[in-house]
Amino acid sequence: MNSFFDSPAPSNLAEYSVSELSGSIKRTVEQAFDQVRVRGEISGYRGPHSSGHAYFSLKDDRARIDAVIWKSAFSRLKFRPEEGMEVIATGKVTTFPGSSKYQIVIESLEPAGAGALMALLEERKRKLAAEGLFDAGRKRPLPFMPKVIGVVTSPTGAAVRAVLDSAAHRVEVPALFWP
Repeated sequence: MNSFFDSPAPSNLAEYSVSELSGSIKRTVEQAFDQVRVRGEISGYRGPHSSGHAYFSLKDDRARIDAVIWKSAFSRLKFRPEEGMEVIATGKVTTFPGSSKYQIVIESLEPAGAGALMALLEERKRKLAAEGLFDAGRKRPLPFMPKVIGVVTSPTGAAVRAVLDSAAHRVEVPALFWP
């Protein structure tokens, strides 16, 4: 007697191998989410490892996504990521077909909001103060008249001309220009 499990039910659905399905999902996700910006809180921060890469998750109150910053992108960051910091990550979503997982590969990272920027500035100020760089004993009095004026700005634009002309009218000292 034939049981229910002896023969498959007839179907016109395409049949995929696990590898084919995983590869198809990978292509679909990577095309749909090639460049994204994601706001979230850093969680489980591990890095940078000896390889130079950093691994963590981005999370909000309802979800979590694994994240990685490769060494080349990590070296370009303007701040050091920390546990609990709210950030905006720009990158691409990729998958691991071998284990049905996905993650965001972060190409750039920035603190989220003005409050976060102020917190970073305050942290830098505390660090520099701890090194003694704001101690009164390190300060030197400003000279009454400068011996040389240095201008660091773009070589194109009105700003450099305005600064040099203004300096020439007020004091007669050489001006060095550094683009």
